[in-house]
Amino acid sequence: MTRDQLKQRFTAILALDSHPGHIAAGFAVGVFISITPFFGLHTAMAVAAAFLFRLNKLTTITGAWINTPLTVPPVLIACYKLGAWLLGETARPFSVTTLEWDYLKGYAEALMLGSAVIGLAAAAAGYGLCYWLVVRFRRKDPALAELTRETLLTGEDLEQVLEQPDRNRP
Repeated sequence: MTRDQLKQRFTAILALDSHPGHIAAGFAVGVFISITPFFGLHTAMAVAAAFLFRLNKLTTITGAWINTPLTVPPVLIACYKLGAWLLGETARPFSVTTLEWDYLKGYAEALMLGSAVIGLAAAAAGYGLCYWLVVRFRRKDPALAELTRETLLTGEDLEQVLEQPDRNRP
């Protein structure tokens, strides 16, 4: 993916016609998923979570792609060591030679606990950063600034509000 393509996708996310909190929530769920050790399933898990929790699919998938092949080994090691420490265990030597379950299952309990804790922390940070970026980006464009103002006032997506029938009408 070229720099221009990456910039276009990033701009598309920041300009979505949705409440900044809704955009950030999808991204945060994706970031949590990216920390889990279920390699090869992150995208499918992100799509499933987006449908289940009615989140934006684009932002959820983008968040799930945050943990790249370059960052997976150090994240896995950190998750395992934190999990072992929380369980009161002595961390065994852990080197990522393969991502196959047969190799990782001996470390599973500590790895899952550490992944949950680090995933929650990363999701919270991702939510805050994404929310701030969306609001800041939208301030630069008058139409997007108005969209943000209106969504913050209603607390919902404007399209959802407009699609609902007015229950006060006879």
